[in-house]
Amino acid sequence: MNTASGARAQFSVRRSYAASIEAAWALWTTKSGIESWWGPEGFEVKVVSLDLRPGGALVYLMTAVAPEQVAFMKKAGMPLTSECKVTYTDISPPNRLAYNTLTDFVPNVAPYETATVVELEATTDGVKLTVTFDAMHDDIWTERKRAGHESQLRKLDALLAAQGKGPRSS
Repeated sequence: MNTASGARAQFSVRRSYAASIEAAWALWTTKSGIESWWGPEGFEVKVVSLDLRPGGALVYLMTAVAPEQVAFMKKAGMPLTSECKVTYTDISPPNRLAYNTLTDFVPNVAPYETATVVELEATTDGVKLTVTFDAMHDDIWTERKRAGHESQLRKLDALLAAQGKGPRSS
């Protein structure tokens, strides 16, 4: 997935919500916000520490809780709970959040980092969200990451819909 220049390919997912930009920002930058929706479907997240500043880190435990995810993790030889770490590279409230995620959970692959950029744009009827992320070390894991982001955003969709601030057509 690396290009000749060594840069990774990038992919984006987009959503629009009836929520305010401040409410959307809080879901990405507070312990309670992150724990309310972060992680793919079938996983729960518990924030261990959150230092929201460039160079600061978010450390969280992600645990497989749904039978399908538990079975996948066991079959892949991966633990049901993993400690995950992101290091913030840019914090520009309430519009931009960038971080590097340490990928140290793939069996037989040396740890490496991938970048993610979250952009929020206020609109007349809510907020537009764009999440751009780096490809991983191969096509299979890149597709898993893309699917994980889509799954995670479905959890965000459901959370905001339950609050009457759900997704809008883009």
